[in-house]
Amino acid sequence: MTQLVFSPSPHVHTPRTTRGVMLNVLLALLPATACALWYFGLPALEVLLLSVGTCVFTEWFVTKYMLGRPNTIGDFSAIVTGVLLALCLPSSLPWWATVAGGMVSIGIAKMAFGGLGCNIFNPALVGRVFLLISFPVAMTSWPLPDPGFGDADGVTGPTVLELLKHGADSESFLRGEMLVGYMGGSMGEVFSLGLLAGFLYLWVMRIVKIHIPLAMILGLAVVDVFAGFPIGLDIISGGFLLGAFFMATDYVSSPMTARGMWVYGILIGIITAVIRRWGAYPEGVSFAILLMNGATPLINRYMRPRRFSPKRKEVGA
Repeated sequence: MTQLVFSPSPHVHTPRTTRGVMLNVLLALLPATACALWYFGLPALEVLLLSVGTCVFTEWFVTKYMLGRPNTIGDFSAIVTGVLLALCLPSSLPWWATVAGGMVSIGIAKMAFGGLGCNIFNPALVGRVFLLISFPVAMTSWPLPDPGFGDADGVTGPTVLELLKHGADSESFLRGEMLVGYMGGSMGEVFSLGLLAGFLYLWVMRIVKIHIPLAMILGLAVVDVFAGFPIGLDIISGGFLLGAFFMATDYVSSPMTARGMWVYGILIGIITAVIRRWGAYPEGVSFAILLMNGATPLINRYMRPRRFSPKRKEVGA
């Protein structure tokens, strides 16, 4: 007699693991991280190590002493959050601010909601926005690049977006230098080609889909055409590519369906461009992504996929 075995879901299995996905994301971030260290030197390395160390320690402490759960730092998600947070920060940020950002990212934006898979907002962006609102001067002091792993903290200057915000001529910027990272800004927003290479790697490995980045570019382009602003310059300046490739595509806080991803991405692009053109801040990617993170459950609700079979008619109807 055959024994019938009941087991809980999920019933569809895949060789892909959380740890494997996070390792691929770390590999994809290597070009941008290496460029940040090359241009901003030892201060950038300090920010990176402090951010990663704080995120890992906070997750370990919360899971062990506050939640009483098995250790989760082995899935590398805390390391990814630490790297992404560091890439959102200036290399001149004081150590205590970096530590505070890491604690908020993991302790409040991630573990307070139940850990990986339960958080509503992207943890790294929550940490960045917290620091931007709490310490605006430190978060808007941008060291100029000093190639060769030197000390880039000696001279600071405005970013491209800040210059454009104050009426600078868009034709005066050298797109070629911007593509390879020779401009002021946060550690991860300077090397556009490296960010693109990292995203293409994730796309080829089927870790992320291309819908959200393309939708963000489309939304940004709509506003830029209306405002008469050069689209290409808007894409490669600021944190747009970092946000489009590595933040907005986060599995947990982004929509699940293709239609939902298009709506989500287009609205992020529109909000980003509106803040950049007419808002108080020269950059708006972080705010736009977090706003749409909050709208993701609503998008998932109204962008459900169709059923696999047509609705049956009742007998006798």
